[in-house]
Amino acid sequence: MDIGSLYSDYLTSTATKASNLERTLQNTNREKDDDELLDACKQFEAYFYEQVFKNMEKAMVPSDDSDANHTLIDYYKENLIAEYSKDIVDQSGNGSNTLAQQLYEQMKRNYSL
Repeated sequence: MDIGSLYSDYLTSTATKASNLERTLQNTNREKDDDELLDACKQFEAYFYEQVFKNMEKAMVPSDDSDANHTLIDYYKENLIAEYSKDIVDQSGNGSNTLAQQLYEQMKRNYSL
C-alpha cells in the first residue's frame, strides 16, 4: 500500500465520519432519543475542536510540500488531532457549560424533543 492510497483511505474515512454524524442527527429527530442526541452533540463538539486545532496548525506551520513523506506525516497528524479532540470532549464530562450540552439543550428546546 503506498502513501497516496493511505491518504485516500483517510479522506474516505473523514467523509464517512461526517456522513455518520449527519445520519445520527437525522435519526435523532425521528426517534427523539435523548442519548443519541447528546452523543451526536458530543461528536459535533469533537469535530469542532478538530477543526480549531487544524486551523491553529495552519497559522503556525508554514506549508512545505517538498518532503516525500509529507502525506504520511499529515495522515498521522490528522489522526492525532482527531483523538485529542475526542479526549477533550470525554474529559469535559457532562457539565452544563460544555458546547455539546449547550447544543443538546438548544436542540431539545427548538425541536421539542
